[in-house]
Amino acid sequence: MGGLNDSVVNEFVLLALSCSWEKRLFLILICSLLYLGVILGNLFILFLVIFDSHLHSPMYFLLANLSLIDVGLSSTTVPKIITDLFNEDKIISFQSCMTQICFIHTIGGVEMVLLIAMAFDRCTAICKPLHYLKIMNPKICVSFVITGWVIGVIHAMSQFLFVIKLPFCGPNEVDSFYCDFPKIIKLACTDGAKLEFIVTANSGFMSMGTFFLLILSYSFILVTVWKRSSGDLSKAFVTLSSHITVVFLFFTPCMFLYVWPSPPPSLDKNLFIVDFAITPVLNPAIYTLRNKDIKVAIKRLLKKIFYSRFC
Repeated sequence: MGGLNDSVVNEFVLLALSCSWEKRLFLILICSLLYLGVILGNLFILFLVIFDSHLHSPMYFLLANLSLIDVGLSSTTVPKIITDLFNEDKIISFQSCMTQICFIHTIGGVEMVLLIAMAFDRCTAICKPLHYLKIMNPKICVSFVITGWVIGVIHAMSQFLFVIKLPFCGPNEVDSFYCDFPKIIKLACTDGAKLEFIVTANSGFMSMGTFFLLILSYSFILVTVWKRSSGDLSKAFVTLSSHITVVFLFFTPCMFLYVWPSPPPSLDKNLFIVDFAITPVLNPAIYTLRNKDIKVAIKRLLKKIFYSRFC
């Protein structure tokens, strides 16, 4: 990494983690519980979809991939935060900072494509039910996932290649819990206005464009159902409410962080918690509480466990 960037700065200090020991203990407890929920909840969904043959359908294939991505997204930042809270010096090396940024934007790009794929899946299931299995065949589902990773890598690298060449000669203090392009660019010893525009154009417009595309697709589904069912949208709302909730939870922080040039530090920190801890831990609950197939699959699993132990 040093060969690509002859920076004087070789580490960054995360100021957001500098607080009293009592507050740090509270943050350790909260972050640990949230991360445990992310791991257990999402891996349980992944396990359920893999081992229950009744869930081997396009919708649940995409949901399992989303759960895996949520684990990855949370794991890029939360474990590092928990570790730093135990230490007096909240330091991250230049190499680790750049790696963290790349993983965040790669995984974030994959999640955006997966959410689009899930919207397309619901649109096909509701608007063209007779052709659903033909359209959403296994090859298409795998293509969505592969496309997500390709776009995610391109999205991350298109910004990373600019940032890695910036000279960093001080200061090296980041008022946040983690590294990200907008925060690191401001520390460069050069005019970062053009690069800030590139980040906004890339991450900001990508977030906004994907968000509005998803809202339009779900609106189209609701209008289609309304026309077919003489104004009765209750079933459609039940089916789509979980998807729409996840879209708002994921994209609202993204749009604030990347479209707003300089959000207040307090807002930035709160949005970070939503995007990297709360949304990943809520996704399993959101997709299971109103999902009959998942509930039935859980009952089948519990019965198997019960009979294997007591019969």
